[in-house]
Amino acid sequence: MPELPEVEVVRRGLERWVAGRTVDAVEVLHPRAVRRHPAGGADFAARLAGQTIGVPQRRGKYLWLPLEGRGLSVLGHLGMSGQLLVQPEDAPDEKHLRIRVRFGDAAGTELRFVDQRTFGGLSLHDTTTDGLPDVIAHIARDPLDPLFDEAAYHRALRARRTTVKRALLDQSLISGVGNIYADEALWRSRLHYERPTATLTRPRSTELLGHVRDVMNAALAVGGTSFDSLYVNVNGESGYFDRSLDAYGREDEPCRRCGTPMRRRPWMNRSSYFCPRCQRPPRVVS
Repeated sequence: MPELPEVEVVRRGLERWVAGRTVDAVEVLHPRAVRRHPAGGADFAARLAGQTIGVPQRRGKYLWLPLEGRGLSVLGHLGMSGQLLVQPEDAPDEKHLRIRVRFGDAAGTELRFVDQRTFGGLSLHDTTTDGLPDVIAHIARDPLDPLFDEAAYHRALRARRTTVKRALLDQSLISGVGNIYADEALWRSRLHYERPTATLTRPRSTELLGHVRDVMNAALAVGGTSFDSLYVNVNGESGYFDRSLDAYGREDEPCRRCGTPMRRRPWMNRSSYFCPRCQRPPRVVS
């Protein structure tokens, strides 16, 4: 699923091309695309028509479009293959087009939600006093947020009986980090994914957070990580950070630091990629 850099690339594109525009009409072309909106597609379309979209927002992997003066937001779930595209109105429909949003201006473009696997979708939600859709109010701030509290994060790590990769993927502790960027940050930190969080000193957790930020900013600079033409920007262009990955997807390839073949291990229905020399597993105390 897309992680913070991929979602931020989309958010920036929407800010440029959609913010400040008033919705003229909405077409829901597949009911699964609005399954998180309990009132259904007709209600979603009717409530969105006539509304003006504010500046798109993001927290971690979550993206939403505030509606100006309404206390409501359109939350976008990209799922495994969802795309928010800004297309010319006369462009041919994509094969997996699920929702079309037309605007009441002369810009000549429309917003399209395209989703091959229909795991994603759009839904309307009330916003909290902090401006978040109420269904994601529990999500922690992400490491690129200026208000992210490093001291509180370190205390939470030390208090949890868990391992470092599990903690990186815990969206109630830190948001936006998924499997790809967790493996990349751990490789840069020389930390094994099963390292107990209770053993991390403050300098080590600070170093890890620094690597998380660095790898995410590097990915942002090149449009994120796109596989199989997924997670594209609003113009349909793929990012190419996959060419710069040091750990993820590099099983049996030489470690870029020491040359040892990289390994992959099953982990929580996913995979963890690591260097067995640079990222030694923690010792088991009997």
